[in-house]
Amino acid sequence: MTAAAALKAKPSESKTDSGVAHKERAKLADALSGALADTYLLFLKTQNFHWNVVGPLFYGLHKLTEEQYEDLGESADTLAERIRAIGFLAPGSFAQFSKLSEIKEESGTPTAEEMIKQLVHDNELCAKRFRDVAEAAEEVNDVKTADLLTERIGQHEENAWMLRSLLA
Repeated sequence: MTAAAALKAKPSESKTDSGVAHKERAKLADALSGALADTYLLFLKTQNFHWNVVGPLFYGLHKLTEEQYEDLGESADTLAERIRAIGFLAPGSFAQFSKLSEIKEESGTPTAEEMIKQLVHDNELCAKRFRDVAEAAEEVNDVKTADLLTERIGQHEENAWMLRSLLA
């Protein structure tokens, strides 16, 4: 489902004329909405694991997940504001995020090792998805969106590396 369908989105009231055609911005808004949904659900999962981790990996994982969920919270805000800046409404409910996200929620309490494996997988999933959206932004010369996503790709790759290092 596209973000436009999930939101019944309309362009913002003020006309946006940034040099990128409306049709291309609409496609980018849809793709960014998926990236936002992934970011928000990863934020929620990371914070859940931060609260509920136990065992010998507690301290390291507790500290690392706190840093990561704080970054993800800021990132969600930045992505939503980018969607607004290109002229569309950002999704903002769990129902919308669930429809748009590729991240799978965790309703149980896995072991610390399983938490790490899930977070590694989800950060890598975000890096891959963001790479696709960045390429789409570059194709229509939306350098701001491409730059924003390039930065996030690097952060997700770093997050996955740091998490994997806890299991070494």
